[in-house]
Amino acid sequence: MRFHQVKELVAWAADYHRGLAEQYDQLAAGDVNDRVRMALEYLAEHERKMQIELANYLEEQSDHRKVLETWFDDPADFPHAPTLDRLIECMSCDSVQDVLSTALTMHRTLQDLYAHRVERASVEAEREFFASLSSGHEAEVRRLARDMQRLEDY
Repeated sequence: MRFHQVKELVAWAADYHRGLAEQYDQLAAGDVNDRVRMALEYLAEHERKMQIELANYLEEQSDHRKVLETWFDDPADFPHAPTLDRLIECMSCDSVQDVLSTALTMHRTLQDLYAHRVERASVEAEREFFASLSSGHEAEVRRLARDMQRLEDY
Protein backbone atom coordinates (compact mmCIF):
# COMPACT_ATOMS: atom_id res chain seq x y z
CA MET A 1 0.00 0.00 0.00
CA ARG A 2 1.33 3.38 -0.96
CA PHE A 3 -0.46 5.70 1.49
CA HIS A 4 -0.04 5.35 5.25
CA GLN A 5 -0.65 7.28 8.41
CA VAL A 6 2.26 7.88 10.77
CA LYS A 7 0.42 5.86 13.42
CA GLU A 8 0.55 2.78 11.16
CA LEU A 9 4.32 2.98 10.99
CA VAL A 10 4.56 3.46 14.78
CA ALA A 11 2.29 0.44 15.31
CA TRP A 12 4.43 -1.58 12.88
CA ALA A 13 7.61 -0.58 14.77
CA ALA A 14 6.04 -1.53 18.12
CA ASP A 15 5.12 -4.91 16.65
CA TYR A 16 8.68 -5.26 15.31
CA HIS A 17 10.02 -4.85 18.85
CA ARG A 18 7.45 -7.35 20.15
CA GLY A 19 8.57 -9.88 17.55
CA LEU A 20 12.21 -9.36 18.45
CA ALA A 21 11.44 -9.90 22.14
CA GLU A 22 9.70 -13.17 21.32
CA GLN A 23 12.62 -14.33 19.16
CA TYR A 24 15.16 -13.50 21.86
CA ASP A 25 13.05 -15.35 24.45
CA GLN A 26 12.98 -18.42 22.21
CA LEU A 27 16.71 -18.30 21.70
CA ALA A 28 17.35 -17.85 25.44
CA ALA A 29 15.29 -20.98 26.12
CA GLY A 30 17.51 -22.97 23.77
CA ASP A 31 20.85 -24.64 24.25
CA VAL A 32 23.12 -21.64 24.90
CA ASN A 33 25.71 -20.87 27.55
CA ASP A 34 24.74 -18.86 30.63
CA ARG A 35 26.32 -15.58 29.51
CA VAL A 36 24.59 -15.73 26.13
CA ARG A 37 21.29 -16.62 27.84
CA MET A 38 21.63 -13.55 30.06
CA ALA A 39 22.35 -11.40 26.99
CA LEU A 40 19.31 -12.76 25.16
CA GLU A 41 17.07 -12.24 28.20
CA TYR A 42 18.38 -8.68 28.52
CA LEU A 43 17.64 -8.06 24.83
CA ALA A 44 14.13 -9.48 25.17
CA GLU A 45 13.40 -7.18 28.10
CA HIS A 46 14.88 -4.22 26.23
CA GLU A 47 12.67 -4.93 23.22
CA ARG A 48 9.56 -5.12 25.40
CA LYS A 49 10.41 -1.70 26.86
CA MET A 50 10.85 -0.26 23.37
CA GLN A 51 7.50 -1.76 22.33
CA ILE A 52 5.74 -0.20 25.32
CA GLU A 53 7.29 3.21 24.64
CA LEU A 54 6.06 3.16 21.04
CA ALA A 55 2.64 1.84 22.05
CA ASN A 56 2.31 4.78 24.45
CA TYR A 57 2.43 7.14 21.46
CA LEU A 58 -0.67 5.44 20.10
CA GLU A 59 -2.80 6.09 23.19
CA GLU A 60 -5.76 8.41 22.75
CA GLN A 61 -4.38 11.06 25.11
CA SER A 62 -1.00 11.22 23.37
CA ASP A 63 0.48 14.65 22.75
CA HIS A 64 1.45 13.35 19.32
CA ARG A 65 -2.09 12.57 18.19
CA LYS A 66 -2.08 15.18 15.41
CA VAL A 67 1.16 13.99 13.83
CA LEU A 68 0.08 10.35 14.21
CA GLU A 69 -2.96 11.11 12.05
CA THR A 70 -0.75 12.58 9.30
CA TRP A 71 -0.86 10.75 5.98
CA PHE A 72 2.22 10.18 3.87
CA ASP A 73 2.79 8.90 0.38
CA ASP A 74 5.69 6.53 0.00
CA PRO A 75 5.96 3.97 -2.79
CA ALA A 76 8.31 1.95 -0.59
CA ASP A 77 6.33 -0.06 1.92
CA PHE A 78 7.59 -0.57 5.48
CA PRO A 79 10.33 -3.14 5.67
CA HIS A 80 8.49 -6.37 6.09
CA ALA A 81 9.51 -8.70 8.85
CA PRO A 82 11.32 -11.45 6.96
CA THR A 83 14.38 -10.29 8.86
CA LEU A 84 12.62 -11.47 12.00
CA ASP A 85 11.91 -14.83 10.40
CA ARG A 86 15.58 -15.18 9.51
CA LEU A 87 16.83 -14.16 12.95
CA ILE A 88 16.77 -17.63 14.47
CA GLU A 89 18.14 -19.23 11.31
CA CYS A 90 21.16 -16.95 10.92
CA MET A 91 21.86 -15.83 14.47
CA SER A 92 24.94 -17.29 16.03
CA CYS A 93 24.61 -17.70 19.78
CA ASP A 94 28.19 -18.74 20.37
CA SER A 95 29.10 -15.53 22.19
CA VAL A 96 27.67 -12.31 23.54
CA GLN A 97 29.40 -10.48 20.67
CA ASP A 98 27.55 -12.63 18.12
CA VAL A 99 24.26 -11.81 19.81
CA LEU A 100 25.09 -8.10 20.00
CA SER A 101 26.08 -8.00 16.34
CA THR A 102 22.73 -9.42 15.28
CA ALA A 103 20.82 -7.11 17.64
CA LEU A 104 22.57 -4.07 16.19
CA THR A 105 21.75 -5.24 12.66
CA MET A 106 18.09 -5.60 13.59
CA HIS A 107 18.02 -2.11 15.09
CA ARG A 108 19.66 -0.65 11.99
CA THR A 109 16.46 -1.58 10.11
CA LEU A 110 14.45 0.74 12.33
CA GLN A 111 17.03 3.50 12.33
CA ASP A 112 17.10 3.44 8.53
CA LEU A 113 13.31 3.53 8.41
CA TYR A 114 13.14 6.54 10.75
CA ALA A 115 15.88 8.36 8.81
CA HIS A 116 14.00 7.65 5.57
CA ARG A 117 10.83 9.19 7.03
CA VAL A 118 12.77 12.26 8.23
CA GLU A 119 14.02 12.78 4.66
CA ARG A 120 10.61 12.19 3.07
CA ALA A 121 8.45 14.06 5.59
CA SER A 122 6.05 16.49 3.99
CA VAL A 123 5.35 18.57 7.10
CA GLU A 124 7.66 19.82 9.82
CA ALA A 125 5.75 18.08 12.63
CA GLU A 126 6.28 14.71 10.93
CA ARG A 127 9.97 15.48 10.36
CA GLU A 128 10.45 16.44 14.00
CA PHE A 129 8.55 13.39 15.23
CA PHE A 130 10.68 10.93 13.26
CA ALA A 131 13.88 12.83 14.06
CA SER A 132 12.98 12.47 17.73
CA LEU A 133 12.25 8.75 17.31
CA SER A 134 15.52 8.30 15.45
CA SER A 135 17.50 10.17 18.09
CA GLY A 136 15.89 8.26 20.94
CA HIS A 137 16.41 4.96 19.17
CA GLU A 138 20.06 5.77 18.54
CA ALA A 139 20.57 6.54 22.24
CA GLU A 140 18.91 3.24 23.19
CA VAL A 141 21.17 1.34 20.80
CA ARG A 142 24.26 2.98 22.35
CA ARG A 143 23.02 2.01 25.83
CA LEU A 144 22.29 -1.50 24.64
CA ALA A 145 25.79 -1.88 23.19
CA ARG A 146 27.34 -0.50 26.37
CA ASP A 147 25.37 -2.82 28.63
CA MET A 148 26.06 -5.86 26.46
CA GLN A 149 29.77 -5.02 26.46
CA ARG A 150 29.69 -4.84 30.26
CA LEU A 151 28.12 -8.30 30.34
CA GLU A 152 30.88 -9.57 28.08
CA ASP A 153 33.56 -8.02 30.29
CA TYR A 154 32.35 -9.64 33.52
